Amino acid sequence: MTLFSTSWAALRAAVAGLPDDDFARPSGCAGWLVRDLACHLVIDAQDVLITLATPAEGEPTRDALTYWEVSRTPPTGDDDLDALTVRLAAAYQEPRLLKFHLDDVGSAAGRAAGLADPGMRVGTRDQVLTAGDYLSAYVLEWTLHHLDLVAHLPHAPGPPAASLARSRTMLEGIAGASFPASFSDTDALLTGTGRRAPSDAERARLGELARRLPLVLG
Repeated sequence: MTLFSTSWAALRAAVAGLPDDDFARPSGCAGWLVRDLACHLVIDAQDVLITLATPAEGEPTRDALTYWEVSRTPPTGDDDLDALTVRLAAAYQEPRLLKFHLDDVGSAAGRAAGLADPGMRVGTRDQVLTAGDYLSAYVLEWTLHHLDLVAHLPHAPGPPAASLARSRTMLEGIAGASFPASFSDTDALLTGTGRRAPSDAERARLGELARRLPLVLG
C-alpha cells in the first residue's frame, strides 16, 4: 500500500512539473505523445476509484502477478481504445487543464487507496482480487508509465528506486525467471516489457529468458 502511494505520487508530481512544451513530445508508449499518456493516467485513476468502490464476494481469482494478461505482441497505438485516448487528450487543448484533471482525480484515487482495507475483495475485469493485491499490481503500472513519461524527457525525474526494485521483482515473478544482476532495474523493466530491444550483449546475458521476451502486460 505504501509503494502504491509512493509510486503514484511521484508519477503525478512528474507530470505536474512538466513545462507545456513537453506535452507535445513523444512518450515511451507507441503512438502516444506525453499528453496522451497523461490522459491515460486520468483513465487509470478512474479505474482505481471504480474498482475500490466495487466490492466482490468469493475467493480471489487473481493476485498482484496473475492480474496481468500477458502477451508477446507490443501495442502499436492503433487499436480503438488507444485512438480514443488520443482524441480525449487532444480535447484538453491546454496542458494546464490536463494537469488539473489528473491532479483532481489522481489525488482522489490516492486517498481512496490509503483508506482501503488491504484484505477486502474487489471486482475488476470479471475477476476478484484483494484490494492489497490490486494496488500492488498498480505499482508496476505506475512505474512502467513513469518510465514511459520520461523516455524522451531526460530533465524529468524518474520513478523512485523502491518502485523500480519492486516492479522488477514483480516482472521476474511474472516471467518465472530473474534478470541478470548486471541489468539495472530500469533496464530489466524496459527490455522485459519490450519498451527497448536488448543489445546483442544483453541478449547473450539473458540466455533462455530472451526467448520469452517481451512480456507485454495488459
